[in-house]
Amino acid sequence: MALPKLNTQTFELNIPSTDEKIKYRPFLVKEEKILLQAQQSDAQTEIADALVQVIENCTFNKVKVEHLPSFDIEYIFLKIRSKSVGEKADIMVTCPDDNETKVKTTVDLSKIEVEVDDDHNNVVELTDSVKVIMSYPTIKTFSGANVQNMNAEAIISMTTKCIHQIIDGVETYEAADLEQKELEDFLENLTQEQFGKVQMFFTTMPRLKHVVNVTNPKTKKKGKVTLQGMQSFF
Repeated sequence: MALPKLNTQTFELNIPSTDEKIKYRPFLVKEEKILLQAQQSDAQTEIADALVQVIENCTFNKVKVEHLPSFDIEYIFLKIRSKSVGEKADIMVTCPDDNETKVKTTVDLSKIEVEVDDDHNNVVELTDSVKVIMSYPTIKTFSGANVQNMNAEAIISMTTKCIHQIIDGVETYEAADLEQKELEDFLENLTQEQFGKVQMFFTTMPRLKHVVNVTNPKTKKKGKVTLQGMQSFF
């Protein structure tokens, strides 16, 4: 006789980049096991694979995670986590007045949303006739990369993966039809100002963002701390 399977409550969310409504469930012991094993390995590729597996499981395999922008993945995982282990999370933040005193603050994860910078644009105009159409990085874009410590070569390589099209007057070049070396040469021949415009796409990209109020217990001064990206909420 088969053992009973317990029903799990389902919830709904809207994917930030598309506004598509999807159903999801909290992660179960089997998903927690996947996450723990990945964390213990400390390998970025294994952590990324675990994240993909858990999200796909918890969205009933209706979402192709590898094709989603990174901020969509962060948002979906945060919502799943909030329904799995609790909507309130205690986070250590550094007081802005002295940049050294750490205090604990409680954040309601259900209130965290993806914010878009007013200056954000995926069309980067390099000259009057040349512009680059960018696409958002996915979890595959970052796979195997040390994002915290990237050299110039790695930054160029990462940027090429997010170029969708290059438009020169009436000519349109699809990045998918170009060689990696061609894209790298294109970027390396930009001026610093032009490359800065390309990088602005990343610095203004939509991301999880939340502002918390803190009081330094040593100085009694109040301040605001901005939490950005999924890593800030764990």
